[in-house]
Amino acid sequence: MEKEPKVVEMKIKIADNMIGEGEPCFIIAEAGVNHNGDIDLARKLVDAAREAGADAVKFQTFKAETIVTRSAEKAGYQKETTPSEESQYDMIKKLELAGEDFKSLFAYAQEKGVLFLSSPFDKGSVDLLSELGVSALKIPSGEITNFPLLKHIAKKGKPIILSTGMATHEEVGETLEVIKEQGIDDIILLHCVTSYPAKIGDMNLKAMETLRNAFQLPVGLSDHSIGTIIPVAAVALGACVIEKHFTLDKNLPGPDHRASLEPDELKQMITAIRDVEKAMGNGIKRPTKVEEENKKVVRRSLVAKVDIPQGTTITGEMLAIKRPGTGLEPKYLGEIIGRTAEGTIKKDEIIAISKLRSK
Repeated sequence: MEKEPKVVEMKIKIADNMIGEGEPCFIIAEAGVNHNGDIDLARKLVDAAREAGADAVKFQTFKAETIVTRSAEKAGYQKETTPSEESQYDMIKKLELAGEDFKSLFAYAQEKGVLFLSSPFDKGSVDLLSELGVSALKIPSGEITNFPLLKHIAKKGKPIILSTGMATHEEVGETLEVIKEQGIDDIILLHCVTSYPAKIGDMNLKAMETLRNAFQLPVGLSDHSIGTIIPVAAVALGACVIEKHFTLDKNLPGPDHRASLEPDELKQMITAIRDVEKAMGNGIKRPTKVEEENKKVVRRSLVAKVDIPQGTTITGEMLAIKRPGTGLEPKYLGEIIGRTAEGTIKKDEIIAISKLRSK
């Protein structure tokens, strides 16, 4: 009997969610800074994430003065989506939320039944999120070599979701060593292409398998591509986490809105992911219950091509192969030829083994 494929146990629990192979994909609706510094807009993003069916809604927690110099330039995509004369500091400063705002958002998400997550960009933000009681801490791609921050995050003792955009295989390994040295083994790796939007040809989804095999950790995708096809494909390839930017309106001012999904698109993506999960099955090649019924209609049986009198030795010329498939399958033709009819077999009658004498 065919055995079910062996599933390697690489699972992590975040709040009430088991995440890993064989579990439903954990879907993070990345609100990021798409609230534009407005707490009311942030709450609406929580509502949209819940209504779309996301498991978690994620923000970004930072203080501009701790992460960027006042003269730092913006990325190319940020220059295209925000005022060109504005510095990165000024842009980020406008996107800050206060500590009290995050307390309010955390409570609001709990009330709405969606898990609250956020990416901290400085030690103070790590402390704030930890005090709030977040179930996991997300390390953004840009901080993967920021070992002092990584150590501070890991010392909080919470599961870690690590984005790996812009990183080499070796850098991922070094970062994992730093985290694990602090006693943290509950880590999820997210393959990521840090480009807004990321080009389809740059996505390299096979890197997920490379990361999974190399580090024996649950792996997913933090996706910055346009549309929903890439995250859905990633789930088919085994992604156990999908993180995707979303906004209430792509036309809102701000750096990330254009590369984000709107609420209806987010819902479509989540629906497609759940459908793909249903379609994945267990890997055993066998007919479904419906197929078993359809076999009777679609397959063929050995039937009498002519009337066959009792006592007649069956020859190939006396047989035909026709539907339905409720009798002897055509593969037994050779075993039927040469046998003797023990009773009359009418034309088009399905050949029954009980009406034939053994050779």
